Formats: sequence, C-alpha cells, structure tokens
Amino acid sequence: MNRTSRRFKGLSNGTEYFHCVSRVVDRRMVLKEREKEEFLRIMRLYEEFYGLRVLSYCLMTNHFHILLEVPKRPPLSELPDDEALAARVSAALGVTSGRGVREELLRLRKAGMTAAAEALRERYFSRMWDVSSFMQVVKQRFTQWYNRSRSKRRRGTLWEDRFRSVLVAGEADALKAMAAYIDLNPVRAGMVKDPADYRWSSYGEAMGGGEKASAGLAWIGGLVAHGGGNRNLAAKEGMEAYRCVLFGWAEERTDGAGKTLKRGADIKQIKEVLAKHGRVPMREYVRRRVRYFTDGAVIGSKAFLEDVFAGARGHFGKKRKDGARRLSGLQEKMYALRDLKAD
Repeated sequence: MNRTSRRFKGLSNGTEYFHCVSRVVDRRMVLKEREKEEFLRIMRLYEEFYGLRVLSYCLMTNHFHILLEVPKRPPLSELPDDEALAARVSAALGVTSGRGVREELLRLRKAGMTAAAEALRERYFSRMWDVSSFMQVVKQRFTQWYNRSRSKRRRGTLWEDRFRSVLVAGEADALKAMAAYIDLNPVRAGMVKDPADYRWSSYGEAMGGGEKASAGLAWIGGLVAHGGGNRNLAAKEGMEAYRCVLFGWAEERTDGAGKTLKRGADIKQIKEVLAKHGRVPMREYVRRRVRYFTDGAVIGSKAFLEDVFAGARGHFGKKRKDGARRLSGLQEKMYALRDLKAD
C-alpha cells in the first residue's frame, strides 16, 4: 500500500474516488498496442471482481492513469452469496478456481463447518472494494503476462513503484477536472489533436462504442449537468455534458510570441463542440467505428468470419471459440475478427 492510500483510505463512510498513477521502471516506452490491449483486458477483468468502477483512464507508452470509484464494503447481509462469489472467482481467476471455491464451500456447509466456510469467503471479500489490492493485482498480473510474452523470458518488476494515488472529492467539479485531465493526456503530449483519436483512453474507447467507458464518463457528465443532483442521467445526455467539459479544458495555451506553452485541441473543433452543446453527429460516431475496418483484420458476414477463423485457428488462443465479433453502432449486420471494445 502506498503512502497516500494508507493515509487517506477509510476516512469516508461511503464511496471514495482515487486518481491512481504508475510508471514503467526507468520510464521505458514499453506499452505498445499489444501491451495496452492486455492491460485493458486485465483492468476490466479485475474491475468486475473487486466491485470497483473505472470512471476514466489513459494508457500512455510508459505510464497509466486511472480514476477509480471505490464503494464502501457492503454489510454482511448484502455480500454476494456462495454461488455469486464462485462466479466472480471463475471470471477473474479461471473456471477451475471458481469450481474449487464452489465445491469447497459446499463441502464445508454440508459438514456444518459454518465458521470455516465464512473464513474462506472472507479471504476473497477482504481484497474486494479496496483500491490498493486492485492496483496491486492488476500490475502484478500484467507484469507476469509481459515477462512471459518476451522472446527472452524477462524477470522482475516492470513498474517503477507500487503506485501513487490522490483521493478525489466525490463532487462534480473535482471529478470532471480529474477525468478531463486524464483523457487529455495524449493531446497534451502532442500525440493527437482530437482526444477521440486516441483509443487507449476512456474517451477514445467511449467514442469507439465502448459501453463501460461511455457509462463512466456519462455518469460524470450527469453530475456536471445537474450539479451533482442527478447521478443517473441518460447516457447520451451525460456524454454530451462530459464532451463540453473535456473540450472546455482542451484549448492550446501560447505566450505573447505565439510559442506553445501547453498543447491542445484544434480551436475550431472546440468551438464546434461547445456550440453544439456536446452533441455528436451520427456520421461522427460511424466514423469512429470505422476503426474496425482498419484494426479488425477481417470484415464481412458472420459466415465469412467463421470460415476465416477456422482456417487460421492456430493464430488464436485456446479459449477463443469463434471468430465473428458484431460491429456496434451500424444498422447493417457486419462482423470483424476482433472486438475492440473487449480486446
């Protein structure tokens, strides 16, 4: 546990919010496309297991940012039952582990060993709803994958330190500022002018059709639009409010001589977004989904995709059962070989 989370964790009786940052050792630029895909897969997997929510994130080449919503641990009466716990373990740690938990709990219950069964459950619950435990396991699992994936097996830690965190007030102003800061990282770094063009961020994922990313940002947008009074604003309206926040912060800063002090988005686009109150034309959403046509490797009907998948079966992992991935946001039923929302 790092100093920040040790000092502030547990001060609140309700939901807490943390901006977490971690850098690669020696600031090496090792997080390329394949690595970012795997990191996102692991992050989403354990997000579900730990009962947290990623509101905003950005994966850069040598570090990452995550804005986390961390609910308070539920009371005993509201904890997942044995079956729900086993299902969570299966999703995060594998079917074999989940089956083992389910069978062991059933054995203990039948034997009347209630205390032992509750102790087993507590081994898992003690790690959930905890920012430090979540960050530790995500970084460890990614390091293990990264080390195994090298042609010359790598050993040791990948990260410069455990992680740094800032406790963020659960208020509209604080959350919108932090989320926008995170999503604007690639713009400030000069990698893109439009934050939607960087798909390794929550905003880029949301504009590409990612439902989880859209939900997190729309929730923040709901706080902004109604001053914190409506946390369940419709997703579309919430995203429009968040876009106004994001582009309101995205202007490029220059000095009197025209020298760039802080990179930013195109001023013309900023004005258009604010003039339209964050609304996105349908053609823009379709254009964002066109990335399937460049990154999806294969595009076509479901039958065509399954034929291609069968012929190239050896190039995919053992867990992959089929090839077709439905393209979201299009009226026509079209499929790709890769589902970038998930992969």
